[in-house]
Amino acid sequence: MPHRSLSEAGERFIIHFEEGEKGFSPKRYICPAGFWSIGIGHAIRKGEKWDSPDATISKEEAWELFDKDNDNAELGVIRLIKIPLTDYQFDSLVDFTFNLGSGALQRSALRSMLNRGEYLEASQQFKRWVYGNGRILPGLVRRRLAEERLFNYGIYK
Repeated sequence: MPHRSLSEAGERFIIHFEEGEKGFSPKRYICPAGFWSIGIGHAIRKGEKWDSPDATISKEEAWELFDKDNDNAELGVIRLIKIPLTDYQFDSLVDFTFNLGSGALQRSALRSMLNRGEYLEASQQFKRWVYGNGRILPGLVRRRLAEERLFNYGIYK
């Protein structure tokens, strides 16, 4: 499978939202959606070395983990989206997948519509993914609107 990479602007886009939420955190915290996280927006998985109350992470480890999480999000988009994408469309989908996981992209109407070539209709699906713990989260509303704007117009702000 060919590998496509997030652009530098796409990486800054993700960092903007991840650092806007909490910034670098050397200790575990619960994100607004209710998940244990650490570093730069890394959602801790069961069994990871950070899955304990006294876990800490260095800045170097956090950036390595951030890069790995980006790689996983890129691979998820490459595996699940079968139509041509511009760089900025790819970046917006990588941000979506970084934030919500490949499973969310896989089961989304966004993915189904995109793979049918319904670009505009698909982009309108971003705003459906704004819930955390059963409530609308303002940070997710801002992020989804930014992803939609990026997907449609290539605007990285």
